[in-house]
Amino acid sequence: MNNRSFGHLRREVSVGPERLLLLGDAVFSIAMTLLALEITIPEGLPDSEVVHAVREVLPAIGAYLLSFAVIGIMWLAQHALFRLIGSLDRWLLHFYFGLLALVAALPFPTRLLSEYGETTTATAFYGASIAVAGTLLCSMYLRLLAKPALTATDTSPVVLKEAVRRSVLLILVFATSVPVAFFSPSLAKYWRLLAFSARLLFRRSTDTTDVPAGEAR
Repeated sequence: MNNRSFGHLRREVSVGPERLLLLGDAVFSIAMTLLALEITIPEGLPDSEVVHAVREVLPAIGAYLLSFAVIGIMWLAQHALFRLIGSLDRWLLHFYFGLLALVAALPFPTRLLSEYGETTTATAFYGASIAVAGTLLCSMYLRLLAKPALTATDTSPVVLKEAVRRSVLLILVFATSVPVAFFSPSLAKYWRLLAFSARLLFRRSTDTTDVPAGEAR
């Protein structure tokens, strides 16, 4: 076997998009479950201290809800992405495994945010983690644009470009929350809510894009 043939074999991917997506679903579901495990209160408290204990875990509940929503959005995004993938190459695998690694580790920055949410370090670290995850997801769309042979049948470049624009906007929200955290950690918390507003802003354009070309008039 010559070097050229060997290099071709190294670039082959034996796993299909469907099986890879099953792995991703498992990682996402486990990460979402682990988020809830961080919400605890001491056992054996007298009735008079239960209310205080619940108040103490409110930051953890807030961080849990934020991360649950973020992971939920990324889970929906990955399914939208995989509908456009016809075959995989090593770059798509690298980007996707990087995304799964960050999703699996997200309970850590979530716990950091719940316990030290008023600090610049915790707030900036959380924002950076989500921004990197979004960048990896966006990179997969860009890879499909660069290599149309990897896309599913009848996938329009317009759909891919629209997905890239949505991804970039969400990345910018979380990336800019990092410098905002150095100015005010509290402001950075509200700044991240722009991500959900941005998703609602693009929902109508997404619905329009999903309409089959033969039905659009």
